[in-house]
Amino acid sequence: MKINIKLAVVLALCGLVTLMTAATNISKPDDGDFTNLQVLPKDISKPAMNEIMVGEFEDALGVSCRFCHAPNKDGDGLDYASDAKPEKQIARQMLRMTLNLNRDYFKIDTPMVGTGNIVVTCNTCHKGETFPDGDPAKN
Repeated sequence: MKINIKLAVVLALCGLVTLMTAATNISKPDDGDFTNLQVLPKDISKPAMNEIMVGEFEDALGVSCRFCHAPNKDGDGLDYASDAKPEKQIARQMLRMTLNLNRDYFKIDTPMVGTGNIVVTCNTCHKGETFPDGDPAKN
């Protein structure tokens, strides 16, 4: 009887470990999901991308994802890879500008938005406003 109890405990523990392993994602997070990256690193992680998109662009410009990203053709969600909206190209130009300012004038070797190693950010000029002076007609 003692052998059966020990066997049952071992089998229960093995089953628990198997279930816990199956319930958790123990593999490396899928980082290669982004396409059409022209300024941001091609191997950027999802947390880093989220920090840049939400922590930098949304907060600094007071906009949502729809400001730069076009809707999917089927109408469900956004097509993040699409270049259909001109605001996306403007965002790329502005990102290049801030990175160049940080590299050229503040001598930061590898500036990257979202890393905390830059001086000039989107918020430097925008301060939570879509247009720095608050009036799109003046831009």
